[in-house]
Amino acid sequence: MPKVGMEPVRRKALVDAAMRVIGDHGSLTVTMSEIAKQAGVSPALAHHYFGSKEQLLIETVRHHLQRLRDSTVTAMRAAKTPREKLSAVIHVSFHADQFAPETIAAWLAFYAEAQRSEETRRFLVIYARRLRSNLLANLKALCPREDAERIAEGAAAMIDGLYIRQSLRSAPISIEASIALTEDYINSLLAPLSGEAAVQRTDK
Repeated sequence: MPKVGMEPVRRKALVDAAMRVIGDHGSLTVTMSEIAKQAGVSPALAHHYFGSKEQLLIETVRHHLQRLRDSTVTAMRAAKTPREKLSAVIHVSFHADQFAPETIAAWLAFYAEAQRSEETRRFLVIYARRLRSNLLANLKALCPREDAERIAEGAAAMIDGLYIRQSLRSAPISIEASIALTEDYINSLLAPLSGEAAVQRTDK
């Protein structure tokens, strides 16, 4: 019988363990026993909390996307101007935790699974829409909507592309370089539209 009050702690431990084990394997071909061992619990307890490996994997995606969303909301609230909020979104997207090799490998595995799993695909579509929405909402305050949509699409694609390139461990791009490239892209497109004052770099 699971100890009273331990369920939230153990559920989180299993979710974190799933991310690490998937990252180590580079695919979702992991077992509940491997995840449970990494979390320090029995396979039976893991099944008790999640029912199946598939449900645990879905919860892992949902949990980490929620954490990314919470970090983005907090960072944007701390920013004062639309341009600063754009920088906040960029910085969160390239946070050190997101750039850990096992985390990158796990996300690539989830994207591959999205080709087969409708639920996984739905979560990743939500992420893509949320990223675009955060970029677009602040870009519209700096330039016409048509231009804002174009820049938002390009910036979102750049963020995702630079993240994926981190999986090429033989030629990685640093966090700082990824942020700078994305900032420079936005600045270069905003400059002729909004004036230099509106697009000054806000790196922290």
